[in-house]
Amino acid sequence: MSDYQLFQTLSPTDFANVVTRECVMDMAIRPLWAGMPRVAGPAYTVRCEPGDNLMLHAAIYRAPPGSVVVVDAGGDTNYAVAGGNVCAIAQKHGIAAFVVDGVIRDLAEVRECGFPVFARGVIPIPGIKDKLAPLNAPVRCGGVHVAPGDVVVADEEGIVVIPLGEADSILAAAQKGAAKEASETLEAWEAAHRTRVEAILRSKGFAG
Repeated sequence: MSDYQLFQTLSPTDFANVVTRECVMDMAIRPLWAGMPRVAGPAYTVRCEPGDNLMLHAAIYRAPPGSVVVVDAGGDTNYAVAGGNVCAIAQKHGIAAFVVDGVIRDLAEVRECGFPVFARGVIPIPGIKDKLAPLNAPVRCGGVHVAPGDVVVADEEGIVVIPLGEADSILAAAQKGAAKEASETLEAWEAAHRTRVEAILRSKGFAG
């Protein structure tokens, strides 16, 4: 598979042009601090029972460097799955980012250390550490099925999950589309866009 840095050169918007809706996470999972850099890397998947954060705390010592840790917390917004120390340790171990279908706490600390976290929000209440679940097994996060090793690309535009088996072909298609857009002037884009829109309007019987 291609180098993850190549995926990082393209935005989720570029990939969304060539994947299906099922690959794009719920917009409510968003960057939690301004200016967060784009991240791209292989998914290391975690499932946490509602109100429990044990498996994420286990994962920070097990996920390979460069991983994007994807956490299925069931959308629970009542208890945080991680805080400042956990994010700092994840960063220390080379983890690229957290993508959490749930919430975290200690946002000021997380922002200060510059660790990328995408989540539904922030709450100061910590979860407990009690429930076991498999690590690096398929999960559902933000409405998207995520398998271990799938490529996750995330920034302020959103979060796209690219199935591992299709990663190279999707990257090539996204690169081709991005290159075409970059080479096209706004005037040329407008001309083609207007022609297309007007043709659709005529086909629908619009006479305005």
